[in-house]
Amino acid sequence: MAIKPRLRYDHRMTKLTPIESEFATTEEAAAYDAWFKAEVEASLADLRPGVPHDQVMAELRAIIDAKKARQG
Repeated sequence: MAIKPRLRYDHRMTKLTPIESEFATTEEAAAYDAWFKAEVEASLADLRPGVPHDQVMAELRAIIDAKKARQG
């Protein structure tokens, strides 16, 4: 069973500086953290077979080459 973080929100928005975080407030940082953890959990629970790295890279290279051909 996954542990779900308990987020407490305060009516005051705590400002963060760019040195501390890429988010404007601690609430935004907490919301992103919760979203990211949920995405990781969903990925780990996914039963579909993985795609080999070389296959993914070949498919992406074909997409990039096709776009370059259309531009050039």
